[in-house]
Amino acid sequence: MKNRIVPRSPHTFHIPVMGTGFSIDTPLKIARFGISSVVSIVDDVIIEQMRGYHCKQNNLEYEEINERSEDSRATRITAYLNLLDKLVRKQVKELQSAPFLPGSELTRYFELLPECDLKDYYHKMLNCEDSEKKELMQYYLRSKAIPGNIDVNIMTQVDKDNYARGVKLPPEFGDAMCSLRGFANSSLASSIIFSAGLNLRLYGYISKFGDFYPDQDGFIKKKIILKVSDFRSAMIQGKFLAKKGLWVSEYR
Repeated sequence: MKNRIVPRSPHTFHIPVMGTGFSIDTPLKIARFGISSVVSIVDDVIIEQMRGYHCKQNNLEYEEINERSEDSRATRITAYLNLLDKLVRKQVKELQSAPFLPGSELTRYFELLPECDLKDYYHKMLNCEDSEKKELMQYYLRSKAIPGNIDVNIMTQVDKDNYARGVKLPPEFGDAMCSLRGFANSSLASSIIFSAGLNLRLYGYISKFGDFYPDQDGFIKKKIILKVSDFRSAMIQGKFLAKKGLWVSEYR
């Protein structure tokens, strides 16, 4: 099994979740500059409203997912995350084709980088006097302008059971379970950040989705990050997931 080398942004920080709505569309503002952020997917009503708004802003067709639709919570989350993925990819493509001129988004991308090899290379390109070599250096730099991750957060304890016509729905229609399914079915290659402790039924449900497991090249499309308060909590949650064959990529 070969490990697939996945390019990572040189940035050493990310924008965390800041309440239910404050970071709901942060990726559209910063992801193209290589900065990762975390989106809260706890409120599917706001998520659906934001999907409608951004579809309108980008002249995209919008068909509302009504709350009475089958599996509406998970479907709304998947649709919104797919939209973010699509729009950020478009932004990055436009950024990569921009000129290396003062004030351009491509120039801003490299000026925002921390001190690193890529930024040093950028400065070498600016000072290069050989036009042919400079053009090749710019081509290389464009290929290195990659977006930040669109990560998502689930508060594990926000997992109330739901009802339809007075009948309790199966466990997989609990709030956190639907949120997980919405992320798992999306096109994103990013991370899910679990906070607020261990939820046995939620963690057991992760094993139903193949994107959380390494593929034949060792690549994990959807990574698991645990936000923990102490070592004991990290050990308990990590061991539970390990028994399911699931990797924890990071502890925060």
